[in-house]
Amino acid sequence: NYAYNEPTATEDSSSFCYSNAASNCAKYGRLYLWSAAMDSAAVFSDAGKGCGYRKECSSTGTIRGVCPSGWHLPSKDEWNTLFTAVGGSSTAGKMLKSISGWKDSGNGTDAYGFSALPAGGRYYDGYFGYEGSYADFWSSTESGSKYAYDMSLRYGSESAYLDYYDKNYGSSVRCVKNSN
Repeated sequence: NYAYNEPTATEDSSSFCYSNAASNCAKYGRLYLWSAAMDSAAVFSDAGKGCGYRKECSSTGTIRGVCPSGWHLPSKDEWNTLFTAVGGSSTAGKMLKSISGWKDSGNGTDAYGFSALPAGGRYYDGYFGYEGSYADFWSSTESGSKYAYDMSLRYGSESAYLDYYDKNYGSSVRCVKNSN
């Protein structure tokens, strides 16, 4: 729930509370543009410096991004490793979602303490949508200059999805503790 609002010379790199309400930040945490998730302004490290919309990054390895010291933004491969660890992507949604808060009885079992809440998202035009229905989490892996991979959970599905989204979309962030 770190308020990252560090515009660079060429890009907005911000985070938001759903519907711009502080109570939603307290409930769900913040929604980050991919540039903010990657720490494009290099506030914490240089690994994600300059990453953003319509720019391909040359970053490699572990990306701290907006994560606390000793933690990092998961890569696409790390999300896939999580899916495998919880029984595969076809059941990962059920296993990772919180036991309450999801629309139409779309709650999960929270079998591993991930407790994903349906925070919804923010679109490039400033519109907020899908609170109660969706949870999306950025990865550090991009797919070209306009898209980056995002892990998604949906209220009507027991699956977890890994697909690419527009870098100007506001998604949640989950950090992974660095191995020693």
